[in-house]
Amino acid sequence: MINTTLWTALITPMYQSGEIHFGDLEKLIIRQELAGNGVLLVGSTGEGLALNDDEKKEIIDFSANLEVSVPVMAGVGGFQIENQKAWIQYCNDKVDAFLLVSPLYTKPGSVGLKNWFQELMDVADKPCMIYNIPSRTGVKITPKVIKDLSGHSKFWSIKEASGSIADYQEFSEMVPKASMFSGDDGLLPYFAVAGCSGLVSVSSNIWPKETAKYVKLCLSGDTEPLFPIWKRANEALFSAPNPVPVKILLHQKGIIENSALRSPLTEKELKNLDQLKQADAEIVNWYQKINN
Repeated sequence: MINTTLWTALITPMYQSGEIHFGDLEKLIIRQELAGNGVLLVGSTGEGLALNDDEKKEIIDFSANLEVSVPVMAGVGGFQIENQKAWIQYCNDKVDAFLLVSPLYTKPGSVGLKNWFQELMDVADKPCMIYNIPSRTGVKITPKVIKDLSGHSKFWSIKEASGSIADYQEFSEMVPKASMFSGDDGLLPYFAVAGCSGLVSVSSNIWPKETAKYVKLCLSGDTEPLFPIWKRANEALFSAPNPVPVKILLHQKGIIENSALRSPLTEKELKNLDQLKQADAEIVNWYQKINN
């Protein structure tokens, strides 16, 4: 349905006051466009749950008015079904896809999960990626749920971020025709061997062209040299709660004006920048070498 192999889970840049910095947002989206990466807006990396409805609408409207040449996906996350359906309906003519997350905190069973995703896809006009991330939602989406949903006309793909290669293999065996995306930058080489379609990435916020190359090499099977350097980079970007390190490094590199976050996230979570700076230097040098 959508051929993009790399989606960047984009941060939401802010002024120190906490207001959205639309000038920086435009720069970030254009950086992804130049690298050919799809863009995921108002997801967890974009602090979607810390934004109010009007702010999320402004972000979606802003990106739609930019008329970028790469696909844009909107995050859909919460626990009130009617609110999420209304959000999808608002975005239907403004985005190219949706990322659907399990209802937060409620921890439904398999029937509840199936009904939740079914209702959301019923009002979607665009392809839907179902996001399995039990560490955030408190509930694991089983392969049986995905199989039951796979016949829906708007079902497109799965973002697997449980951190388990075994879970990935179980999904791919149960629903072999579904497009599978890794939700973990560091596990992409392993998932690529098992036949995944691409990556929904945090690291491409910092390194859009570099991560695109990483994905291309992984999907082509040339993975062995990638393990150590990208593993270290991923560890650095998650050395504090996401997106704290990402915003700090983007600010350090002069890409965004400041690294402001919405509470409860705070820059104070990251005590030392050395690991981040080292990872940045390694990735930049790696990319320069393979392109010479």
